[in-house]
Amino acid sequence: MDIEFLVKLTARAWSLSILARLDAGVPGRQAPLLAATGAGRTAFAQSLAHLHALGLLERNPGHGHPLRPEFRLTPQGRAAAAAAARMERAGAGEALLRRAWTAPVLAACREPRHFNQIRAALPPITDRALSQSLKRLETQRWLRREVAADRRPPRPVYQAVDAGAEIARAVQAPLPVPIPVPAPAPAPAPAPAPGRPA
Repeated sequence: MDIEFLVKLTARAWSLSILARLDAGVPGRQAPLLAATGAGRTAFAQSLAHLHALGLLERNPGHGHPLRPEFRLTPQGRAAAAAAARMERAGAGEALLRRAWTAPVLAACREPRHFNQIRAALPPITDRALSQSLKRLETQRWLRREVAADRRPPRPVYQAVDAGAEIARAVQAPLPVPIPVPAPAPAPAPAPAPGRPA
């Protein structure tokens, strides 16, 4: 999965959880998804609208009520939902996975990285947000911080480990590029009746 797309995807707290539940077969209606995720209504609605705007969900035509539509996964959404399900299984449903920068930071730390390298891989992140994310991930033991003492000055190196490494591997799966659907060809004009001028 592209890191920029992952940053956009995880910008809403419940996006991964909604996708994972849809991948597990939970119906794409509000009530079943709310019950399955445990999200609040406002945050859930924002995450659902976000997934729709990203093109991962679409309204299921002919199903649902105009005020309570039913959604289904698009082809790109199915791939993202499978990745979200793998991330949730690896993270064992931890609330930390709902934080905005958790998955992108872990993806950037698949290999040992310095702070500046991680920040360069995640252009919109601020130093403070990255520092807080690294501390939370280290506390959760999803990230290992080692100080490279052989360098002057000594600099810490970060790498995803254990469940964090599994989450980083789950992110690695590429998303298919949406295939444009060709417009249907216009119907041919009916042939004139015999004996009538055209």
